[in-house]
Amino acid sequence: MKIESNNGGNRLKKKITDIIYELSEPILKKHNFEFVDAEYKKEMDQWYLRLFIDKEGGITVDDCQIVSEQLSQVLDEVDPIEHSYIFEVSSPGIERPLKNERDFKRNLGKELEIKFYKPQFGKKILKGILVDYDEEKIKVNSEDEILEIDKSIIAIIKPFIKF
Repeated sequence: MKIESNNGGNRLKKKITDIIYELSEPILKKHNFEFVDAEYKKEMDQWYLRLFIDKEGGITVDDCQIVSEQLSQVLDEVDPIEHSYIFEVSSPGIERPLKNERDFKRNLGKELEIKFYKPQFGKKILKGILVDYDEEKIKVNSEDEILEIDKSIIAIIKPFIKF
C-alpha cells in the first residue's frame, strides 16, 4: 500500500489519513479506543503523522503508548509513506473540535463555542447550548434565542470550557 505520488497536496494528505484510519481501526477496536482524527503535515523541514484517539473517560499516556507501539509495527510492515516522518499518538484534548456524529451527540445540551468564517448574527464567535443537529445544520440556544446555523458557515465548533 504505497502512496504513488507526492503531487496533489491535500489529496495526498487525505489518502494518507485514510490509510492510517484503515490501519489503526483494528488496533483501536481491540482496546475500545475511538479514532478521532489523523493529520499528516510538514512543519519546518519535518513531516509529522499524528493520530488522535479517545475513549470513554479519556485517553492516558499509557493508552497512547500502546497504540503507538502496535501501529508503528504495522506502519513499518506496510510502509505507506516513502519518506521519513515523525509519528505521534495523542488525545485530542478536552476542547477538540466537533467533527462527526459522535462528537455532536456527545455534546448535546452542552455549551459550545462557534467560530464563523465571517461574522454571523453580528458576531465572529458565538457561544450557545447545542439543542439539535443534523448533517447540514445545528441548532443552538444563545442568549435565550434558538438559532439554526448552517454548518458550511462554521470555521470551527468546539466545547466551551469555563475555567
